[in-house]
Amino acid sequence: MKSTFQTIEGTNDLLPGAQRALVRTEVWRYVERVIHEVMHRHGFSEIRTPILEPTGLVARAIGQLTDIVSKEMFTFERGDTSYVLRPELTAPIMRSYLQHHLEQQPGVQRLYYIGACFRAERPQKGRYRQFHQFGAEIIGTEDPRADADIIAVMMEVYWALELPGTKLIINTLGSAETRPKYREALVNYLEPHRGNLTEVSRDRLSRNPLRILDTKVEAERKILEQAPRLHDYLDEKSQVNYEALKRLLESIGITYVEDPMLVRGLDYYTRTAFELEHDGIGAQSALAGGGRYDLLSPAIGAKKPVPAVGFAAGIERLILAMEGSELPLPEVDSFDVWMIALGDAAGEKAFAFVQALRRAGVRAGLELTSRSMKAQMRLANRANANWVVILAEQEMKTEKATVKNMVTGEQTAVQFSRLTQNLTRKLK
Repeated sequence: MKSTFQTIEGTNDLLPGAQRALVRTEVWRYVERVIHEVMHRHGFSEIRTPILEPTGLVARAIGQLTDIVSKEMFTFERGDTSYVLRPELTAPIMRSYLQHHLEQQPGVQRLYYIGACFRAERPQKGRYRQFHQFGAEIIGTEDPRADADIIAVMMEVYWALELPGTKLIINTLGSAETRPKYREALVNYLEPHRGNLTEVSRDRLSRNPLRILDTKVEAERKILEQAPRLHDYLDEKSQVNYEALKRLLESIGITYVEDPMLVRGLDYYTRTAFELEHDGIGAQSALAGGGRYDLLSPAIGAKKPVPAVGFAAGIERLILAMEGSELPLPEVDSFDVWMIALGDAAGEKAFAFVQALRRAGVRAGLELTSRSMKAQMRLANRANANWVVILAEQEMKTEKATVKNMVTGEQTAVQFSRLTQNLTRKLK
């Protein structure tokens, strides 16, 4: 059968047992479980915010001149209010932090999230209109140990998933006070080269010139070789913090590459910036990225800056990288027990047994349509069942179920009255 309607381009259904890992729910649950475990181990608490946010929040936080705000947001109006499907999660989390006065709680806030985001991009490998991010934020301190801690928890997720071939790239973007001087110097250098820039970079030169630094166009990278360096414009505090960050990363065995051209695409970043790259996902090589964003809070209404640092990572890109690295990935969920029943009376009895097993903590399955023994056994095999329980005419007469070990093939007869206890004991 075929539906009249299909998924919107750039969105995906996630399905149990799907052939492609990218859309297989078992893979997603595995990845999400690892994220939760790592975050819990590092002392982060989960935060969840609404998918809908005020458009003004995102525009002021990310920057009116960024590509996201100017080209990629899904917005709509209701009355006099404009709403947006969140394109990222850092701004909503800072909004929540301020709204609920989390600064009044003792110590810094260590928050993590997993959630859907939306951008009106041209769909391609690693870029989707609905995509999913996970990330973490440390809010309330400007100590460079927080920056190193955020990078450490990010790296731990990828290590826990045993993903090879990652590369951590770091840089410092300086302070809000010194960056305008660098911006002016960069524009003065690039203006004579305007005719040799792509249309995208010419647009960025007028609106957000630092974004030109991360161009992938070889001719533009050649031009940038002689461009002013941001490091020459750093204030002393930015330099001190950056050197401390490098020492901290080295002290915990995290290797990195410095790239003075690394910038982040959102206006709220200051000082620390970093990305995690992987060469197994095509042109979209960035798995994750983040940095310090002390100026985000004043942009959305705080009376004074709230120091904060965090990272965000794409789950779709992570799964693509795992797939490309040929890592073993979950295929289908295994059942502890699969019940096979022939006949109406056996079907009702099997239904009762399945419910009892589930209440006892056993993952038990049962086909709810009338099928032959052979067909039901195929379903048990497809379900990767460890044990199969057969209730047919003979079993109903003797009130003894046939219990089959699907690994060894061994079969035993078990009294109905002892079946649940027998199976739960076998599965311990």
